[in-house]
Parts: sequence; structure tokens; C-alpha cells
Amino acid sequence: MSYKLYFSNDTTPAALAGNLKIAIASHVFDKSAYGSLQKTAEEKETVDEGTLSNKKHPVLLDTKNHFHLFHANTIVKYLKVVSKSEQASLDEHHLAYEPVEATLYGIVKAKSVSEDEIKPLVAGFAEADAHSVKQILVFSSIYPFIHKNEAVLSKFPWFKDFASLPEVSAAVEFTLKNTRLVRVPEKNNGVSHVKSGIEIRKVDGKLAPKENERNILITSALPYVNNVPHLGNIVGSVLSADIFARYCKDRNYNTLFICGTDEYGTATETKALEEKVTPLELCTKYHKIHKEVYDWFDIGFDYFGRTTTEKQTVIAQDIFMKLHDNGYLEEQVMRQLYCPEHKGYLADRYVEGECPKCHYEDARGDQCDKCGCLLDPFELINPRCKLDNATPIPKNSKHIFLSLDKLEPSLKKWVVQASEEGHWSKNSKTITNSWLKEGLKPRCITRDLVWGTPVPLDGFTDKVLYVWFDATIGYISITANYTDDWKKWWKKDNKTDVKLYQFMGKDNVPFHTVVFPASEIGTGDNWNLLYHLNTTEYLQYEGGKFSKSRGVGVFGNNAKETGVSPSVWRYYLASIRPENQDSQFSWTEFVTKNNSELLANLGNFVNRIVKFVNAKYNGVIPKFDVSKCPNFVGTAEKEINEILSTYVDDMENSRLRKGLETAMQLSSRGNAFLQENKLDNSTFENEPEKADAVVAIGINMVYLVSSVIGPYMPEVRDTIATILNAPKLAIPDKFEMWIQSGHCIGKPQYLFNRIDEKKIEEWRGKFGGQQKK
Repeated sequence: MSYKLYFSNDTTPAALAGNLKIAIASHVFDKSAYGSLQKTAEEKETVDEGTLSNKKHPVLLDTKNHFHLFHANTIVKYLKVVSKSEQASLDEHHLAYEPVEATLYGIVKAKSVSEDEIKPLVAGFAEADAHSVKQILVFSSIYPFIHKNEAVLSKFPWFKDFASLPEVSAAVEFTLKNTRLVRVPEKNNGVSHVKSGIEIRKVDGKLAPKENERNILITSALPYVNNVPHLGNIVGSVLSADIFARYCKDRNYNTLFICGTDEYGTATETKALEEKVTPLELCTKYHKIHKEVYDWFDIGFDYFGRTTTEKQTVIAQDIFMKLHDNGYLEEQVMRQLYCPEHKGYLADRYVEGECPKCHYEDARGDQCDKCGCLLDPFELINPRCKLDNATPIPKNSKHIFLSLDKLEPSLKKWVVQASEEGHWSKNSKTITNSWLKEGLKPRCITRDLVWGTPVPLDGFTDKVLYVWFDATIGYISITANYTDDWKKWWKKDNKTDVKLYQFMGKDNVPFHTVVFPASEIGTGDNWNLLYHLNTTEYLQYEGGKFSKSRGVGVFGNNAKETGVSPSVWRYYLASIRPENQDSQFSWTEFVTKNNSELLANLGNFVNRIVKFVNAKYNGVIPKFDVSKCPNFVGTAEKEINEILSTYVDDMENSRLRKGLETAMQLSSRGNAFLQENKLDNSTFENEPEKADAVVAIGINMVYLVSSVIGPYMPEVRDTIATILNAPKLAIPDKFEMWIQSGHCIGKPQYLFNRIDEKKIEEWRGKFGGQQKK
């Protein structure tokens, strides 16, 4: 017979199945054909005759009659026919397409087979028969996926019987030896090949402190309800707190993260008058807006509440009365500024004027945003009403003051200890110490308003609690609205230890390090006081300030309009987080970081290794020995663990900007690792054991990177976990080979999209930015 047989040089399960088919059929039906196959395979002869340059399929070439066959099933049938008669022809009867072939085609195309799919295929096989075309086709098609899976094989004895037939056994051995580019580990068929006990712990029911665990309570400054937060507000409080909360949860610490809208005060009353609604209606409207903004930014509160609740009234009044009963409240007649234009008392923040210390023209009555000094509204030079620019006039009114001077000794002792043990951020300590250095004075905690928590004291029922005294108590009441066991989080007991972490902009510091803790101390109750305070400076917008009224800057509900994913926004804001000094939002930098850091670094690393595993290994992690990758043990592994250790230290100490930089170093190290080991077709073909090790190490590095970027970009972490077909990895202490041999990963997905640089000017124009000179 004058023909040649050629193996496929492709690397897919379909190619392996096709090679098996022609190897078995030629060995069984025509020894000369088998000899031809042995010769072309051993001599590495390839098809290259005119139109026959096709290496993706097995080929039968009839050199005498000048025809060729590409389809493996057809070749099998042809070999059986010609083995019976030299004059045999391939008519329609001989080439009849059996229904089973459609099923087999679906299996090899999907690169997997289930037990339910195998059962009907082998149901009619009474015994193994190497001369049966159907048995050859079925066996060869499912072989790549189950031949090493004992759990599946034990349920189908026919498969083992067929494989043990002498002709089949020899053909299989020959095929595996000479189809060297096709190394296809078996699919896991539901069997886990990922180490157990490494995933992020799922929480059932309401969170409560636990014995012998790290219990962490996290709050971010309650955003005031009558506005839409801008990017500076978001990164300064809720995003920073969310990143840290996600880190803690991803370390499997017992962590509760609560926040909500601050809804009482003059600003709400005034805004409600402007919009001709009740204060509660206004608060409900903006509470919904805030929640939608934070949901879009993927802020993972355990509970996002509000201060206008019955529990807020009960808890705030309880703290107030305990301070009163313990002698820490006093009555004073207070001069207040009154606006004759709209006939109302002005809250400190609604009086503006020139700062007497730095002469900033837009200082507020409670604090100067430029120099940070706390002010009395009467200190302002040329004061004006923020609402209508009228000149306010002083009026006398009787109010309740918190005796901070009496609480100062206890407070100072606590500040010294807490700021040291809790590693407060530098600006937190500086601002707090400036207050203490000047000496504390009684501070008014009531106001002449209607909208607020009523003062529970005879003679003061027409007044409400000052919003800055009341708002910080909102952390407690919001927790109480989340769980009836709120006292376990906020009050000490002998069974559990809770650490309170708070995140905010620097303008909120004094109320959290002086007024709030002094109020708690003054009650005599055993509160879980602030442990760690983390504050930011200001985020500026393109060389200027965010201004809703002037249409300058990106506000929370604008970010979605750009079409850029929340992950990219979170990444960029965290990367420019104003930790020690003011920072600048820049559209140019925003686009550059997406394209050069996220796309070119992280996205490239993940995509490169996942594509390689799918292309060369059928998406299955091969058997590996890390020692076959010489620069890993003792070198790359050490560097990976050093970077990981630095990351954990950064995050434990809330150095969030630095933590992100360190996380991206791991991604860069992963890219370098693949580059050092030249993971390409040549390595795969010529150094298969090294390629196997590099692939396994690389996939596990992707898994590690997914865990450390999770707090910053949880959506990206989840996508990588889906790609790897693995549970979300808890942030570990050291690098391990968590994903093991035989594990099936999924298909590659794009994590990020390139942003056209033309968008820079478009967005700059839309959101009022300007090119920095």
C-alpha cells in the first residue's frame, strides 16, 4: 500500500485523541500503515506537499492514487476497509457518520468529559474489542481526560480492559512518546486540586467579638448628608477605611466595618428650607445618594446607617445624662451669631470670614481649613453668613458646656498611651497635641435648633445636642442598629479584646481625639476607646479645589459617567492618597496609571501566564518539581516572601499608599520571574520539566497577587479567582504552592481596558480641570 501516516503536531486534547485513533487503527488493521507512522514520527517528518501543509490534524497521504485524508475518524474507517480488500473503496456506506461522533466531537472541543457523558458512550460495549471502530473512537476521544483519574476509571472497567489490549497498549505508549508537544493532564472532574483551609472565611449572621481572636472595629467619618461626596471625601474616609477593613477580613480577622450619614444640624435645616422639604425628607434623599455612590465604589460596609434613629436619641441622651450626673457638664450664657436676614442662629461652620491667625479669607467659624487651627466664630475678621452673606449679630443664649478642662488630665494620659500603642498617623498626633498644648476649655455641646437630638434636661428642651458632640455617638448607635449585641463591640469585657480603628480627613481629628473620647471617659463606663487613628491631608483637583457650585472636580456620582471601572478609580485614589501632605488629582496621571501600571503590569502578568497554561496545558496545572526551576528556590522565593512581609507590615500599620506600591511590586516580580525563565514555546518544547515548574509557580504567584490587591480592587481579585477556578485566597504570611497539579483553571479574561489618551482633555473639559503649568 503506497501511503504515509502523519501525527498531528498540535497541542490540544483533540490532537492527542486523533493521534491515538490512527495509531491504534494502523496497529490493529494494517501493520504496514503502523510502520509508516513509526517512520514519519521517529524521523520527525512533517507534511509539506502543496496544499497538505496542515499540522493540526493527523494526515493519511496516498502517494499512488494522489488523495489525502485529514479527519482521524475517516482514517480509522479507511484503514479497516482496506485491511479487508486491496480493491476496497470508500463509498458512503464505509464513511457513514455515526451519531456518536457528534458527541465525541463536543467532548474534545470542550476539553472535558463528565461521568454522565461517558455512560451512554460505553453502554453497548459488552467487552473490549480493538477491531471495533466505535470503541477505538470512544476510547481515544475520552483518553486525554480520564486516563489518570482513578476515581472515574473505577466506574468504567471497559476503559481499562480496552487499554490493556496488547495492540492498544503499544499504540498508546507509542503515541505518548512521539506526540511530545502534547502534554495534557487530566481534568479534575470536580476533584479539588487546591489546598484546603486557605480561603477567606465566610461570615454567617451578625458579627460579634470572639474570644481568642483579633476583633477589629472600623469606622470612617460619617459623611454629612446634604451633599454629594467628592473624590477627596471618598479617599479620605470611606475608601481608606474600606481598604483596611478588606485587608483585615482577607486576613480572617474578626472585623466589623460600620458607617452612615451624619444627618442633624443647621446645614440640614437650611438645605431643607431651600429645597422646600422637611429635614427628614432631605436626609432620606441624600442618604440614598451616598449609599449609591459608595456601592458603586465597591465600599463593603457591614452596615451603612444614619444618625436620625431612635437608638441615636437613646444612646446620645444616656451619655449626656451620665456626663451631667458625674459633674462634667456646666451651664453658660453664650454669645451666638444670629443672622438677621434669615432669622436664625448660625452654626459655627455657617459663619465665614478671615482667619485671625493665617488670614485665610474663607475660614469657617469652627476651624480654618488652611492652617488647621480651631476657631471661635467671634474670632473671625469680617464675619459673614455663609447662606446669604449678611453680617451676623451677637445674641445671648443659655447653653450646656462639656467641661473639657476637668477631663483634661484623664484625657491627656489616655492620648499619650493610645497614640503610641495604636501608632496614630503623624497628622493625627500633631493636631491632637496642639489642642492639648493650648489647654482645654469647656466647649458648648447644645444649639438653638429644632433638627437634632433633644437635650434631655429641664430648661433646655427647646435646644438640641451640638452636631459634633452628637455625630460621633452615631458610630455607636449605627452599630446598635446593626446588632443588639453592640455593647460587645463598644464596651470592654474580660472575654474579648476589641481594637477601634477610625479613618477620616484631618479636619475631623479634634472631635475624635478630644471631644468624643472625653465624653466617653466622663460617663464612667468602660468604653473601647480609639486604638488607631488614621487621617489624611487634602486631595486637590488639577491644581485647585473641588467645588460643586463651580462645577470643578469629580464627585461621587460623576465617576461612573466616565465608563472607567470602580477598580481603576479605587486604585488611582489609593495611589495618590494624601497621607502626609496634600496631593493632586490629575487626569493625565489617572490615564497613565491605568495604561502603564494596571494594564501593562498587573493585567499583562495575569493574562500572559493564564493564556500559556490554556494554550499549552489544556488549562491544567501539570505535575511539577520546583527544583527544576533553579532561580526559584533560594532566590525568587526569598524575594517574594520579603515583599509579602513588607506588604503585611505596611497594611498592619495602615500605610495604605505604601501597601499598594508593595502589592504591585509582587506583580512586577511575577512578570520578571516569567521573563527570567523565558516561558515560551522553546522552553516548553525543549525544557519541559522547567516549563512545568515555571507554570505552576507562576500561577501561584498570580494567586498571591490576587490576594494582596484584593483590599484595593476586590472586583479584580474576584475575577482572578474565577479565572484560576479557585476560592478567594486569604492574605498569607508566606508564599506556597496552593494550586497543585491537576487543577483546571478557566479561560483568560481582560482585567483592564486601555484608556484612549484623548479622553484626558475631554474629561478635563467636562469636569472643570485645567492643565498644570
